[in-house]
Amino acid sequence: MPPKTRSGARRTGRRVVKKNVAQGHAYIKSTFNNTIVSITDPNGAVISWASSGHVGFKGSRKSTPFAAQMAAENAARKAMDHGMKKVDVFVKGPGSGRETAIRSLQAAGLEVSSISDVTPQPHNGCRPPKRRRV
Repeated sequence: MPPKTRSGARRTGRRVVKKNVAQGHAYIKSTFNNTIVSITDPNGAVISWASSGHVGFKGSRKSTPFAAQMAAENAARKAMDHGMKKVDVFVKGPGSGRETAIRSLQAAGLEVSSISDVTPQPHNGCRPPKRRRV
């Protein structure tokens, strides 16, 4: 049986839909190893996201404030392409890139209307890892 020829076959991928959202939420999750920035519309649908690893950093360089700055700028640029102008910032986690990410959102041109810390606090939950001896 001869091989089938694919005449006129087109690749059907997901098309990028341009949303026009002026206000939204920016969620910054800053851990000891990475920083993830997600920008959503008021309903919670993600418009753009970026992380230190997604921007191109590997290993221990992902946890630096500079990597968090690059990730926040990248996410803000993509969100502003969709018409985003104003964000409420929600920060979670103890990482080193928290303040830098907020500052770079402002520097990229987004107006930050409020900043709130939503880091979960245990009511004496799991036992923490043992202390490092260096």
